[in-house]
Amino acid sequence: MKTSMFAAAVIVVAALGITVFGQAGDAAEKAPATFKVKFDSSAGPFVVEVHRAWAPNAADHFYQLVKAGFYDEARFFRVVPNFMVQFGIAADPAVQAKFKGTIKDDPVKESNKRGYVTFAQTSAPNSRSTQIFVNFKDNSFLDSQRFAPFGQVISGMDAVDKINAEYKEQPNQGQIQAEGNKYLKASFPKLDYVKKATIEK
Repeated sequence: MKTSMFAAAVIVVAALGITVFGQAGDAAEKAPATFKVKFDSSAGPFVVEVHRAWAPNAADHFYQLVKAGFYDEARFFRVVPNFMVQFGIAADPAVQAKFKGTIKDDPVKESNKRGYVTFAQTSAPNSRSTQIFVNFKDNSFLDSQRFAPFGQVISGMDAVDKINAEYKEQPNQGQIQAEGNKYLKASFPKLDYVKKATIEK
Protein backbone atom coordinates (compact mmCIF):
# COMPACT_ATOMS: atom_id res chain seq x y z
CA MET A 1 0.00 0.00 0.00
CA LYS A 2 1.44 3.38 -0.95
CA THR A 3 2.37 5.69 1.89
CA SER A 4 0.35 8.50 0.28
CA MET A 5 -2.79 6.54 1.21
CA PHE A 6 -1.69 6.33 4.84
CA ALA A 7 -4.18 8.72 6.37
CA ALA A 8 -7.15 7.07 4.70
CA ALA A 9 -6.22 3.41 4.86
CA VAL A 10 -3.17 2.58 6.94
CA ILE A 11 -3.73 4.22 10.33
CA VAL A 12 -7.45 3.89 10.84
CA VAL A 13 -9.35 4.53 14.04
CA ALA A 14 -13.03 3.76 14.46
CA ALA A 15 -14.10 7.30 15.24
CA LEU A 16 -17.72 6.70 16.12
CA GLY A 17 -17.68 9.61 18.54
CA ILE A 18 -20.81 11.24 19.80
CA THR A 19 -18.82 13.89 21.65
CA VAL A 20 -15.75 15.87 20.73
CA PHE A 21 -13.45 16.06 23.76
CA GLY A 22 -11.56 19.24 24.51
CA GLN A 23 -14.19 21.77 23.45
CA ALA A 24 -14.86 24.97 25.35
CA GLY A 25 -16.68 24.24 28.57
CA ASP A 26 -15.42 20.68 28.76
CA ALA A 27 -14.55 19.71 32.33
CA ALA A 28 -11.65 17.54 31.18
CA GLU A 29 -8.56 17.78 33.33
CA LYS A 30 -5.65 19.74 31.90
CA ALA A 31 -2.37 17.84 31.70
CA PRO A 32 0.88 19.16 33.18
CA ALA A 33 3.20 21.03 30.83
CA THR A 34 5.36 17.92 30.67
CA PHE A 35 4.85 14.47 32.16
CA LYS A 36 6.15 10.95 31.72
CA VAL A 37 4.20 7.72 31.25
CA LYS A 38 5.82 4.36 31.89
CA PHE A 39 4.48 1.49 29.81
CA ASP A 40 5.24 -1.89 31.36
CA SER A 41 4.81 -4.12 28.32
CA SER A 42 5.30 -7.79 27.53
CA ALA A 43 8.17 -6.74 25.23
CA GLY A 44 9.81 -4.71 27.98
CA PRO A 45 9.31 -1.30 29.63
CA PHE A 46 9.42 2.00 27.81
CA VAL A 47 8.80 5.60 28.87
CA VAL A 48 7.02 8.31 26.89
CA GLU A 49 7.65 11.95 27.73
CA VAL A 50 4.70 14.15 26.80
CA HIS A 51 4.99 17.86 25.97
CA ARG A 52 1.67 19.66 26.17
CA ALA A 53 3.02 22.54 24.08
CA TRP A 54 3.46 20.17 21.14
CA ALA A 55 -0.23 19.17 20.96
CA PRO A 56 -2.36 20.28 23.94
CA ASN A 57 -5.60 18.51 23.00
CA ALA A 58 -3.72 15.26 22.50
CA ALA A 59 -1.71 15.65 25.70
CA ASP A 60 -4.79 16.34 27.82
CA HIS A 61 -6.69 13.41 26.35
CA PHE A 62 -3.75 11.01 26.70
CA TYR A 63 -3.29 12.12 30.33
CA GLN A 64 -6.93 11.33 31.10
CA LEU A 65 -6.77 7.95 29.35
CA VAL A 66 -3.68 6.85 31.25
CA LYS A 67 -5.12 8.00 34.59
CA ALA A 68 -8.27 5.99 33.84
CA GLY A 69 -6.23 2.82 33.20
CA PHE A 70 -7.48 2.72 29.61
CA TYR A 71 -4.30 1.24 28.11
CA ASP A 72 -3.85 -1.52 30.70
CA GLU A 73 -3.87 -4.94 28.98
CA ALA A 74 -4.32 -3.31 25.55
CA ARG A 75 -2.70 -5.24 22.70
CA PHE A 76 -0.27 -3.89 20.11
CA PHE A 77 -2.64 -4.98 17.38
CA ARG A 78 -0.99 -3.35 14.37
CA VAL A 79 2.75 -3.64 13.85
CA VAL A 80 4.21 -2.59 10.50
CA PRO A 81 8.00 -3.18 10.41
CA ASN A 82 10.07 -0.16 9.45
CA PHE A 83 7.00 2.04 9.90
CA MET A 84 5.05 2.10 13.18
CA VAL A 85 3.34 0.16 15.98
CA GLN A 86 -0.26 1.00 16.85
CA PHE A 87 -2.37 0.31 19.93
CA GLY A 88 -5.14 1.90 21.95
CA ILE A 89 -8.28 -0.19 21.72
CA ALA A 90 -9.25 -1.14 25.26
CA ALA A 91 -9.00 -4.72 26.49
CA ASP A 92 -12.64 -4.50 27.63
CA PRO A 93 -15.30 -3.24 25.17
CA ALA A 94 -17.18 -1.67 28.09
CA VAL A 95 -14.16 0.53 28.80
CA GLN A 96 -13.79 1.39 25.12
CA ALA A 97 -17.43 2.48 25.01
CA LYS A 98 -16.74 5.12 27.66
CA PHE A 99 -14.27 6.84 25.35
CA LYS A 100 -16.16 6.91 22.05
CA GLY A 101 -15.67 10.61 21.52
CA THR A 102 -12.99 12.34 19.50
CA ILE A 103 -10.70 15.31 20.08
CA LYS A 104 -10.03 18.38 17.99
CA ASP A 105 -6.98 18.39 15.75
CA ASP A 106 -3.82 20.08 16.99
CA PRO A 107 -1.51 22.01 14.68
CA VAL A 108 1.52 19.87 13.79
CA LYS A 109 4.48 21.41 15.62
CA GLU A 110 6.83 18.42 15.85
CA SER A 111 7.78 15.87 13.22
CA ASN A 112 6.94 12.17 13.19
CA LYS A 113 10.51 11.09 13.81
CA ARG A 114 11.68 7.76 15.21
CA GLY A 115 10.28 7.22 18.70
CA TYR A 116 7.73 10.04 18.47
CA VAL A 117 4.20 9.22 19.63
CA THR A 118 1.06 10.38 17.83
CA PHE A 119 -2.68 9.79 17.92
CA ALA A 120 -4.09 7.79 15.00
CA GLN A 121 -7.06 9.10 13.05
CA THR A 122 -9.17 8.60 9.95
CA SER A 123 -8.91 10.88 6.92
CA ALA A 124 -11.58 13.11 8.46
CA PRO A 125 -10.66 16.18 10.54
CA ASN A 126 -11.03 16.01 14.34
CA SER A 127 -11.21 12.21 14.36
CA ARG A 128 -8.57 11.31 16.96
CA SER A 129 -9.93 9.06 19.69
CA THR A 130 -7.90 6.55 21.75
CA GLN A 131 -5.49 4.86 19.37
CA ILE A 132 -1.88 5.96 19.28
CA PHE A 133 1.21 4.88 17.39
CA VAL A 134 4.96 4.98 17.88
CA ASN A 135 7.09 5.67 14.83
CA PHE A 136 9.78 3.07 14.18
CA LYS A 137 11.61 5.45 11.84
CA ASP A 138 11.47 8.98 10.48
CA ASN A 139 7.95 9.22 9.05
CA SER A 140 8.01 12.96 8.44
CA PHE A 141 5.76 12.52 5.39
CA LEU A 142 2.91 12.21 7.93
CA ASP A 143 3.43 15.76 9.17
CA SER A 144 1.43 17.26 6.31
CA GLN A 145 -1.46 14.85 6.99
CA ARG A 146 -2.46 16.32 10.41
CA PHE A 147 -0.59 13.69 12.47
CA ALA A 148 0.66 15.78 15.39
CA PRO A 149 3.16 14.10 17.75
CA PHE A 150 2.52 14.81 21.43
CA GLY A 151 5.35 12.85 23.01
CA GLN A 152 8.54 10.90 22.53
CA VAL A 153 9.91 7.58 23.78
CA ILE A 154 12.84 8.67 25.93
CA SER A 155 13.84 5.23 27.19
CA GLY A 156 13.08 1.66 26.19
CA MET A 157 12.88 2.17 22.42
CA ASP A 158 14.72 -1.16 22.16
CA ALA A 159 11.65 -2.77 23.77
CA VAL A 160 9.35 -1.02 21.29
CA ASP A 161 11.49 -2.40 18.46
CA LYS A 162 10.97 -5.93 19.84
CA ILE A 163 7.15 -5.81 19.78
CA ASN A 164 5.91 -8.89 17.92
CA ALA A 165 5.20 -8.08 14.27
CA GLU A 166 4.19 -11.53 13.02
CA TYR A 167 0.51 -10.61 12.63
CA LYS A 168 1.25 -7.21 11.05
CA GLU A 169 -2.18 -5.73 10.13
CA GLN A 170 -4.30 -8.87 10.36
CA PRO A 171 -6.38 -8.17 13.51
CA ASN A 172 -9.77 -6.69 12.63
CA GLN A 173 -10.30 -3.41 14.42
CA GLY A 174 -14.08 -3.73 14.36
CA GLN A 175 -13.88 -7.07 16.13
CA ILE A 176 -11.43 -5.70 18.67
CA GLN A 177 -13.86 -2.88 19.39
CA ALA A 178 -16.71 -5.36 19.79
CA GLU A 179 -14.97 -8.21 21.65
CA GLY A 180 -11.75 -6.80 23.07
CA ASN A 181 -9.08 -9.19 24.25
CA LYS A 182 -11.42 -12.18 24.01
CA TYR A 183 -11.09 -12.00 20.22
CA LEU A 184 -7.38 -11.18 20.22
CA LYS A 185 -6.36 -13.89 22.68
CA ALA A 186 -8.22 -16.51 20.66
CA SER A 187 -7.09 -15.45 17.18
CA PHE A 188 -3.75 -13.70 17.77
CA PRO A 189 -2.37 -15.18 20.99
CA LYS A 190 1.21 -14.01 20.50
CA LEU A 191 0.45 -10.29 20.38
CA ASP A 192 2.53 -8.22 22.76
CA TYR A 193 0.59 -5.96 25.08
CA VAL A 194 0.67 -3.20 27.67
CA LYS A 195 0.63 -4.73 31.13
CA LYS A 196 0.14 -1.35 32.79
CA ALA A 197 0.60 2.31 31.92
CA THR A 198 1.30 4.72 34.77
CA ILE A 199 2.10 8.41 35.10
CA GLU A 200 5.51 8.70 36.73
CA LYS A 201 5.72 10.86 39.84
